[in-house]
Amino acid sequence: MDRAALVLLVACGGSNGDPSIIEYAIPTANSGPYGIALGGDGALWFTEQVGKIGRITTAGEVTEFTVPTPGAIPYHIARGADGSLWFTEKAANTIGHITLAGAVTELALPRPASVPTGIAAGPDFTMWFVEDDGNAAGSISMTGVITEYPLAAGNNEAYGIALGPHDALWFTEQGTNHIASIGSDVAHAITEYTVPTAAADLREIIGGPDGNLWFTEFTGGNAIGMITPDGVITEHALPTAGAQPFDITVGSDLDLWFTEKVGNAIGRITLAGAITERAIPTVGSEPARITLGPEGDLWFSEYAANQIGRVRL
Repeated sequence: MDRAALVLLVACGGSNGDPSIIEYAIPTANSGPYGIALGGDGALWFTEQVGKIGRITTAGEVTEFTVPTPGAIPYHIARGADGSLWFTEKAANTIGHITLAGAVTELALPRPASVPTGIAAGPDFTMWFVEDDGNAAGSISMTGVITEYPLAAGNNEAYGIALGPHDALWFTEQGTNHIASIGSDVAHAITEYTVPTAAADLREIIGGPDGNLWFTEFTGGNAIGMITPDGVITEHALPTAGAQPFDITVGSDLDLWFTEKVGNAIGRITLAGAITERAIPTVGSEPARITLGPEGDLWFSEYAANQIGRVRL
């Protein structure tokens, strides 16, 4: 396992960006930073599609850990109940786990070519994930026991997943244009709701502070959607055409914050639906995932710029 630490200088500000956003370079060139999550040690952990898991402190110090399987493509990442991190490896067809000390293990999925994508912490110390090609949702225990739950027949292309009210897991289905939920009870019943905008290209989803689920509509919808626990959907169009909202999270201000891949901005939407946008200093950075940090700031990955960004609130 490779380990390399480096204290980095901040690339800050610029005429093209909001001065509240600062950026940190990643040591490995063209690493493809993607998923990002807050670990139990107060640092931000992120996936590098080149085959590494990165860790950045609030002071900007970056450490990288190489995953065992070459070409695995680490993808989404989420914090587990013990503060360690779990991540999907879409090309290796595995769920990865990394301790706060940097020890990496990989667990193969039962079926080949399932392409795991989203992952999130569920109830009872479990992690839940969805499969893009496997057409299933799954759970994994802290001891590594994997259980899969098939979705309805079809090319569902499940993508993002998040914990919602009553311990249900909610996830997006790109292929069928559905928001779906799966109960955490013994029955694990799956319910699907059709998004009003056809071919919205659904991506990420998060449980909001209002008890509803909030999600992004990428290329087709260019909007932020909201669904109540009983399935009522509201959509909010973005002010910037073709912005392509991607990931979404809850901020320390209890508003929803999201990335705009083509808009090159970090957006904010209030629970009432008011939207504002902050331009990222680096042009063409392609912001991907976003999460709340330990000091109330928002942290996000910049896929094309090979950087980790930070929004100071």
